[in-house]
Amino acid sequence: MSTVSPPAKPEPVVAPWARPFWDAAAKGQLALQQCEDCSKFIFYPRVACPHCASERIAWRTASGRGTVYSYTVVENNAPSAFIADMPFVVAVIRLEEGVQMLSNIVGCDPDKLRCDMEVVVTFERLNDNFVLPKFRPASNS
Repeated sequence: MSTVSPPAKPEPVVAPWARPFWDAAAKGQLALQQCEDCSKFIFYPRVACPHCASERIAWRTASGRGTVYSYTVVENNAPSAFIADMPFVVAVIRLEEGVQMLSNIVGCDPDKLRCDMEVVVTFERLNDNFVLPKFRPASNS
């Protein structure tokens, strides 16, 4: 009987204007865009501010702290590149800067996870090309 290896996890597709986000993650930093006209933070990366349409956008190092806004625990997944990770948590994180980011919660028993739980960014290497920002409970700091 032959053993079939699961497929490799997919890599993010990176638009040129999002490259600084991934470069920062590779250095263990969470970077967000901030509009230089209205001062609002922006996520996901864009070429113009969604609040005021300004194209004057700068990259800033984010605090890396936030709270769980919402989440789901994936306990069953058709054979895929993620089957070895189950159960895993997909969450919407509300960052201190006011934006929300879809990510994973790691380092936490899914049964202990709660909305409004404080979390902090951590970084996980996907492969030689990408480092992914994920979050863990801040109480584990």
